[in-house]
Amino acid sequence: MARGEPVRRLHDGFVPGRFAVDAYGRGGFRFAEMSHQGSILALPSGIHAWEARTPADLTPEAFAKVIAERDAIDVLLVGAGELPVPMADAARWVLRDAGIGVDVMTTGAAARTYNVMVAEGRRVAAALLAVD
Repeated sequence: MARGEPVRRLHDGFVPGRFAVDAYGRGGFRFAEMSHQGSILALPSGIHAWEARTPADLTPEAFAKVIAERDAIDVLLVGAGELPVPMADAARWVLRDAGIGVDVMTTGAAARTYNVMVAEGRRVAAALLAVD
């Protein structure tokens, strides 16, 4: 995100619609002509503020909103921060049992891959941890 750019929080933690991630870094994301400090879930229903902050927060409970939209998601891209780290088996199995494939990578790689897949019309979602 650019320095000096005004930071506007998601209204009630949610903005409806499919949007590309325009920028990431400095603890947040830019999309839909707005900025958000913190992590996000980019789901078919829209972009949600996400409480997860570190890879340790990638618990089964953290993915409840993803699972709620499972009928519209084939693959979930997980941006686990600045380094690719394995996701806990419990969370991976909950998503797999819901019929959602999971690919864990750095936040930057996940944001870029998400943008490409959305442009292709794929049934994709992203869980992106904010990075500095």
